Amino acid sequence: MSFMQWNSNLELHIAEIDRQHQRLVELINHFDDAVQAQHGAEALGEVLKELLDYTYTHFTYEEGLLMKHGYPTYTAHKAEHGSLAEKVVFMQDMFKEGHPPDSAMLLEFLKVWLKEHILDQDKQYAPFLIEQGVS
Repeated sequence: MSFMQWNSNLELHIAEIDRQHQRLVELINHFDDAVQAQHGAEALGEVLKELLDYTYTHFTYEEGLLMKHGYPTYTAHKAEHGSLAEKVVFMQDMFKEGHPPDSAMLLEFLKVWLKEHILDQDKQYAPFLIEQGVS
């Protein structure tokens, strides 16, 4: 069984964003697989980098849609993205410096953050974007 399960509660009914969220879940599960296989810190750092790179891609796409359509709380949403990015970059730096954070704690943090962000923040903008014709 995967560490993090995608389910219909996480769907926003905006195809590209749902696809990207599913990819983030896959990358978190890929990181968990590497942890379970007891890959070294260097390999874990590489998986974390892939997750971070894709997270930036997703944030850029999502923020672009929100800005394009004039989402009223765009600035706050972007700030939340920035906060997560800072934390993950800090953790990535720890891997690079040879002081990796506890992998189980990092996995749980990522899983909880993604679920809460989708269910709390993203679910707020979904009706707005759908009303603007984004599907």
